[in-house]
Amino acid sequence: MRRRKRRDGKCFPPAASLYPLYVTAGGAIACFRPSAFSWFVNGAPLSYSCSLGFIMLVMGVTLELNDLLGVLRQKPFSVLFGCLAQYTIMPAFGAIVSRALCLPASLSVGLILLACCPGGTASNVVTLIARGDVPLSIVMTVCTTLAAVLLTPFLTKILAGTYVPVDAAKLSLSTLQVVVIPTLIGSYMQSRFPSSVKLITPFAPLLAVLASSLLASSVFSENVVRLKSSIIDISRSFDQGFLYGLHGILSGELGLVILSILLLHFVGFFVGYLAAAVGGFREKQRRAISIEVGMQNSSLGVVLATSHFSSPMVALPAALSAVIMNIMGSTLGLIWRYIEPQNGKEASTQTKAD
Repeated sequence: MRRRKRRDGKCFPPAASLYPLYVTAGGAIACFRPSAFSWFVNGAPLSYSCSLGFIMLVMGVTLELNDLLGVLRQKPFSVLFGCLAQYTIMPAFGAIVSRALCLPASLSVGLILLACCPGGTASNVVTLIARGDVPLSIVMTVCTTLAAVLLTPFLTKILAGTYVPVDAAKLSLSTLQVVVIPTLIGSYMQSRFPSSVKLITPFAPLLAVLASSLLASSVFSENVVRLKSSIIDISRSFDQGFLYGLHGILSGELGLVILSILLLHFVGFFVGYLAAAVGGFREKQRRAISIEVGMQNSSLGVVLATSHFSSPMVALPAALSAVIMNIMGSTLGLIWRYIEPQNGKEASTQTKAD
């Protein structure tokens, strides 16, 4: 099977681009047979932390420091703009959506925590599909991930501290342990042992998306029992007709969570693209920034929620987001794939050059 090549020269296996399919299938299994993931759930939060650490290690292995430094030198304003958009648009709207929908305290904290997380590696996949600026997307993911050590706990404490006590110091330490350190170790391995790493690099993206799918599906399975009554009520509502079923979804707790996640990510994609357009960026950069802002590291949200909050419901928004966000992002990517970026026309009128 031929592999697609990214603009930064690395190969991307097509099997890894099926992440939305994997996580949706895992979510379906978790819904109908939650015990299938009990072996992984019973080891939580250690199993969750180890899986995220593995995902970030794999991400680090695929990074080349020279490539990253090259993008930072060539497009510093794009990277800075994207990082600022990531940590302003999503946290602000996470707080707004949770209040507007009057979510219960645990779900509000979970949604805000998700909104304050950095960009996820799935955004790089979707940017590739959308024919966006892939190197810019990768650098933004790395930069927002490194910044997450301080910004994710700080913003979560400010925005969610009114619902439950938030220990920013412990959140920061966890983020450092399971995100930043594995990423840096992976990057060091890539530069120190290039020949050995080269053997596993083709399989790295697929391993990362499979681990991420397992993590999201396991957390969802953990909450299925608590949501079973809502699911049963929804199925009964659909027996009376589609409109009744739709009303049943929106009026239940599960429906509120799904609606809040849909709104959060829609705003991220839309406002991220709009902000990049107002900022004068070219089409490929707009797409990369839009996708990076709209797609969060839901795995980090799951790990932080299960490790630092007593209510299992805090992890539910991040777990459901892994499914919903990737379906939304992949759909957007496919739409953009068939719309040619008009960089040639924009180049003559471009006012901001990185």
